[in-house]
Amino acid sequence: MSTETAAAPAPTPAKEPQRSGLPSWVVQALVSLSAIVLALVVGAILIIVGDAQVQKAVGYFGAAPMDTISAAASAVGQAYKTLAVGAFGGISPISESLTQATPLICGGLAVSLAFRTGLFNIGAQGQLIAGAILAAYVGFAWHLPPVLHVVLALIAGLIGGALWGGVVGLLKARTGAHEVIVTIMLNYVALYLLQWLLTTKTFQRPGRTDPISPIVDSNAQYPKFGDTRLHVGFLLALVAAVFVWWLLNRSTIGFELRAVGANADASRTAGMSVGKAYVIAMLVAGALAGLAGTQQVLGTDLPLTDGVAASVGFDAITVALLGRGTPIGTVLAGLLFGALNAGGLQMQLITQTPLTLTTVLQAVIVLFVAAPALVRSVFRFLPKERGAGAVLAKGWNG
Repeated sequence: MSTETAAAPAPTPAKEPQRSGLPSWVVQALVSLSAIVLALVVGAILIIVGDAQVQKAVGYFGAAPMDTISAAASAVGQAYKTLAVGAFGGISPISESLTQATPLICGGLAVSLAFRTGLFNIGAQGQLIAGAILAAYVGFAWHLPPVLHVVLALIAGLIGGALWGGVVGLLKARTGAHEVIVTIMLNYVALYLLQWLLTTKTFQRPGRTDPISPIVDSNAQYPKFGDTRLHVGFLLALVAAVFVWWLLNRSTIGFELRAVGANADASRTAGMSVGKAYVIAMLVAGALAGLAGTQQVLGTDLPLTDGVAASVGFDAITVALLGRGTPIGTVLAGLLFGALNAGGLQMQLITQTPLTLTTVLQAVIVLFVAAPALVRSVFRFLPKERGAGAVLAKGWNG
């Protein structure tokens, strides 16, 4: 009998979880695009449910089912076709889409930059209003030569937004006050301050009793492109996006901001000033929102009113969410939402589809982007993210 014993088989190494070979940003883009597709499907269902012709055809569905299907397809097709034409069907629609996107991009950048520093800045609305107040005042109260006037009005808007945002960063750094609570309160303070100012002789237009300011001098207005409403503020929005990219990825300050956002305790242990990072982040974020304010009062809505911010500051949060907290993503998301806003007006005018449908589409897009696992359960071909992953998946600390 042989004394040799059979060699024990080598243990089978545990299989590592399969990872996608695609870069993380590609996976994030696929998830975002899939979320848009799902949102359009949800929108189509809402259009079908609310269409009068479809409701009529449903009454005799058993006798002629194809009538219901045809009416549903016609309603959805007509609505989305009109939406697309209203957003991209010529120079005028495209320029209007870009005009609508301009303040959304800057507001989205303001929210995204704070997110990357670990702060939830939902105060872009108030920062926008603060910037608009100072920019409009310089625009209608001062009388200066061309170029100089618009530059000073722009700087005033940046300062106004930066100061309003800087208050949040300072309170966070010195007292630990939660930025969500502070920014919510400052949104109301800015709005009520604006409403009060528009009742004073300094801001109220002479001869008027309603809350409206004098029109900004022509020397302080952003130059427009041709006969459209699109103005130079759009180019400034793109410059702002490049600046934020450089700040976050190519500067020492940006490295500290991202480090604090990833782990404030570790950054503090490494010798970084977390409080300083919070203040800088909110100063820059406020200035970006203030830039959006100047785009409103110096480019689109020349007189200052209490509706100058509309819902831009709050829409900017959804833009930042869809853009995954990155400058390029924020620009693309702003362009998408601008197109939805511009095309939605045309859709309502021609097909009587409520404009609120575009708001629903925006909300549903963000809902799906915030739940990537849900999107992957529908589109099973989508790979999982690897490495740092999406900003959303990491609590906006990426």
